[in-house]
Amino acid sequence: MFRRLLFSAFFLIGSATCVGAIAVDERSGQRERFPLVWEAAQHGPDAAWRALARGLESYPLYPYLEFAALKQHIGAAKREDIDKFLAAWPGTLPAQLLRENFLEELAKRSAWKDFLELYNARGDVEFSSELRCAALQARLTLGPALDFGKDVQPLWLSAQALPESCNAAIDWAKAKGKLSAALIWQRIDLAARAGHASVIDSLSALLDGAERAAAEHTAAAIRDPGPALNQAANWPDATHAREAVTLAVTRLARRDSDAAIAKYDALAAHFHFDAEQRGRMQRTIAIARASSFAPDALERLAAVPAAAADDASREWRVRTELAQQDWSAILLALDALAPAQAADARWKYLRARTLAKLQRDEEAEKLFAEVAREANFHGFLAADWLKQAYAICPNDSASDPESADAAQRDPNLTRAFEFFAIGRLTEARREWEFALHGFDARQRRAAAALASELGWYDRAVYTLNQGDDLRLYALRFPLARREQIERDAASAGIDPAWAYAIIRAESAWTTDARSGADAWGLMQLLPGTARQLAKVEKVAFSAANALFDPDLNIRLGTRYLGNMAARYDGSPWLASAAYNAGQDPVARWLAARDTLEPDFFIETIPYKETRDYVARVLAFSVIYDWRMHGTAAPLASRLPRIGQAYSMPAADARKAVMCPTAAIAPATAGPAAAPMTPANSAER
Repeated sequence: MFRRLLFSAFFLIGSATCVGAIAVDERSGQRERFPLVWEAAQHGPDAAWRALARGLESYPLYPYLEFAALKQHIGAAKREDIDKFLAAWPGTLPAQLLRENFLEELAKRSAWKDFLELYNARGDVEFSSELRCAALQARLTLGPALDFGKDVQPLWLSAQALPESCNAAIDWAKAKGKLSAALIWQRIDLAARAGHASVIDSLSALLDGAERAAAEHTAAAIRDPGPALNQAANWPDATHAREAVTLAVTRLARRDSDAAIAKYDALAAHFHFDAEQRGRMQRTIAIARASSFAPDALERLAAVPAAAADDASREWRVRTELAQQDWSAILLALDALAPAQAADARWKYLRARTLAKLQRDEEAEKLFAEVAREANFHGFLAADWLKQAYAICPNDSASDPESADAAQRDPNLTRAFEFFAIGRLTEARREWEFALHGFDARQRRAAAALASELGWYDRAVYTLNQGDDLRLYALRFPLARREQIERDAASAGIDPAWAYAIIRAESAWTTDARSGADAWGLMQLLPGTARQLAKVEKVAFSAANALFDPDLNIRLGTRYLGNMAARYDGSPWLASAAYNAGQDPVARWLAARDTLEPDFFIETIPYKETRDYVARVLAFSVIYDWRMHGTAAPLASRLPRIGQAYSMPAADARKAVMCPTAAIAPATAGPAAAPMTPANSAER
């Protein structure tokens, strides 16, 4: 109810919708009625929803009612009905969606004349591959003639499976002799790099003899590389067979490097691999060995030919040396980084730390000073080494009045806000993206500020993700639900700034985030974990979607975070690693490298996602601490050594924040974790 009142006040005082400002009570009533009428329009007779919709004509979401009704009966829809709707709601998302739906229907009817007329009137809309291919089929029927290079080849050269609507254009290309073996293999190579074995299966049917067999071997290499390599000794030493073996070895190496080494050694005499293929296999095996810290990792990394080395192999050489704490060797590995890598704050910081270990203090301090000008994990740590204030340069001017007014008056954005107000977040995000497509940078900032005022915090996180927008800390790191987070964090015995950071890293404030690992809500909890926590907390937990309730999610999430911290002597950085990767992997890493200092240990974490996650959460903790208090606890204080109990530093140890004259724009992670609508997150 509070959200609805807030929205009503917002639109009454500061916004004119496409039909003018309306009274608070009327807007609230329209919001209450709309979902019911929308349901009727999607499933009921036309007369019923229209009777229910009286009084909703001024409501911003009204076009969705007519759209739903037309879509329900799209099979019987007439062209004039569609044209009438498109004319009534030009430049809107409902109009675009209806156009696409009706084009699909016209294609089913083979009504190609109407199809092409409607398709060609699309403006700057980019249609799906399905509709683009249907348009080609329409042209094959009616004309004009197709141009293979312009019309068909861009669709053909795709790693993805093509829709059935493309069959007519593909058949035409085959009949015209346009699909040469080279073009077929070009697409097979694209599909192979993307790991789409089923696409290669379909393409193999276009080849004959040895070429078809080679394509089938390529698909087998993707689908199950171990068995494919068992059969490879019977394959001919031909171009495509060598590439299939290379593909299988590199894919197997990521799963089982011991098996990949054995297969590679066994097949090396049978196949005359070229230098690139040998280098690719050696590099992939070496990285796999390094990421598991195998005893032969350094030897294999050193054996990778210079031409085959890449950023990943160079970085893993640094990490492997780091695990052994051979400071001179670490410095040599850092020297071997590419210039663009070496300029990154991560590697400059590690170089400074290594120089300090080698007692080259003057050089170390110079590098620390450079890195300390950045507002990220390594920048904050560098400032701690120098005992300096943190370099955070906030920009509090989110938008100018003109851009704010334009954003408020945009009817597409108004529809996005209305969907948010009634809790339809998927539709809200879709309208948001449609609206922002036509906005300039200033209007995008204004839209993000408006969304934040209304409690839609994730829009600013995802929208303000580059350039100077990264300095809009108040929008990008909202202090939402502060009273609750401080209360629940205190109850769980954890720092509220850390709890904030976990929310920001896990979901970017997307309340309905859901990951591929079935983690839900702001703090990305598994339903089973949440159910156990709910019993302990003595709160109701009915089903997984209850975790979309921010109150419940934060209460259970902070308790879980507190439980996790307790397993690691209260250590925020180790608990963050376990929160992301799980406790079993962390236990393996600790057993192997528990003598490393925390910043070095973090850099040797085998999972890239977890390495970056821990650094991101700790940096976010500093930013949230500063946002809450104006100063921040030292980041170094959040990194107790392994086995050392963690405790928050005393108040007089807190650090100031300042903005150097030439401070570098923050590199603290662009938008968030990964885009989360679903979220990406490891099992918790």
